Amino acid sequence: MFVSLRFPNLPRIQQFIQGEEGLPYSYPEIGASRTQGPAHYDNDHHSVYLGEGEAVWNRAVAALRAWQQFPPDWTVVHPQRTPLEEGQTVAVLFRLFGMWWTNSARIVYCLDEPQRFGFAYGTLPGHVECGEECFWIERDSAGAIHYHIRAFSKPRFWLVRLAYPFARTQQKRFVRQSLARMEAIAQQNIKL
Repeated sequence: MFVSLRFPNLPRIQQFIQGEEGLPYSYPEIGASRTQGPAHYDNDHHSVYLGEGEAVWNRAVAALRAWQQFPPDWTVVHPQRTPLEEGQTVAVLFRLFGMWWTNSARIVYCLDEPQRFGFAYGTLPGHVECGEECFWIERDSAGAIHYHIRAFSKPRFWLVRLAYPFARTQQKRFVRQSLARMEAIAQQNIKL
């Protein structure tokens, strides 16, 4: 993890990613976001109804493939077009207090089924938290399509532990905005 007053330049971000690529995950419960997470973490699961039909499904799949579930006003994933493949390492940047916080994560698993599509990533040592987050869309037997976020996490960096209630508020902010963004994309209120 590193912090900068300005958005970091791309070579610095790439250097950070390369330094994290060979490192282990920062938590032992790899893949646990497939179900309810471990008890000694904060566990969250949120979802929103996106609609029905192939057009909604295709827009939602395209949005996840392009990492568009991240609120663009204060979050960025780099490389922005990282393919959804197990083992891909990314930098997850967020802006807070006028500074850019750069964190590392790696895709743990992918979901590519007829009625479910998405992926989960897990934190690496260069992340302020430790845990896993899964983003997926799912179509039920009646045709209703929902977007889900399931995560388990706990603070890793001392400042996050110190400001734990504020960190949880920011996590909830991310969830609210991600759900609203995916809903807007599915309803064509945001173009990719």
